[in-house]
Amino acid sequence: MKRYIPFVKTPPRVSVVRMSGVIAAGGRGASLNDAALAPLLDKAFRRGKPSAVALLLNSPGGSPVQSSLIGARIRRLAEEHEMPVFAFVEDVAASGGYWLAAAADEIFLDESSIVGSIGVISASFGFNEFMQRQGIERRVYTAGKDKSMLDPFRPERAEDVERLKTLQAQIHDTFIAHVKKRRADKLSDDDDLFTGEIWVGQRAIDVGLADQIGHLVPAMKDRFGDDVAFTVYGQRRPLLQRFGARIVSDAFDQLDDKAQWARYGL
Repeated sequence: MKRYIPFVKTPPRVSVVRMSGVIAAGGRGASLNDAALAPLLDKAFRRGKPSAVALLLNSPGGSPVQSSLIGARIRRLAEEHEMPVFAFVEDVAASGGYWLAAAADEIFLDESSIVGSIGVISASFGFNEFMQRQGIERRVYTAGKDKSMLDPFRPERAEDVERLKTLQAQIHDTFIAHVKKRRADKLSDDDDLFTGEIWVGQRAIDVGLADQIGHLVPAMKDRFGDDVAFTVYGQRRPLLQRFGARIVSDAFDQLDDKAQWARYGL
């Protein structure tokens, strides 16, 4: 009850927002997206007059739009409340995960944390030859000759791939601009910085993608004193997932999520 007694100084408090998972639009279980994180971030910045907000990050990336929306929300709240934001990377903050880390004012790593992968990727399968062998006929009717671009049930077209690469280049430029704005003169002139390359621990600090090796509790105690208190905010898993159940329609989403983690050996 000490904090309710007038004129008694309360210990500094840090709001901790756990952000773990693949970044994807709503409807994919415990994935990270702006709609799900908005109320958590709002509480983290507003409740209890915290001295800072810490982001506990563990994400291999995902949707560039959701990454941008979440990152922009973090910055708006930080500026509105004039509050410092610290990112603590656990296993990985790559691709969209690094987009979120870059929204913080300082980035802390474990010595084995993976960051980077500043690039854009699109992956799918082609089923046209399989369908031909099985005698299956694909019937698609469109208004607009490019409406069925990159249809996995049709042979790949060079013009479709070229259009996709153009779109990816635009998103990549936006990603690069975000990192340059947030990291500014901390970035090195390493030629591989924006090629999709990844870095581990101290090497990430050397190229300017992170600030120092450090973990949440000791780093915040060093910054705010030994009596600093923590309030943790995190997403609740859907009811079916908490009881170990899986819906058949989510099977491909689960596989896709696992594939994204596997890219970093996780």
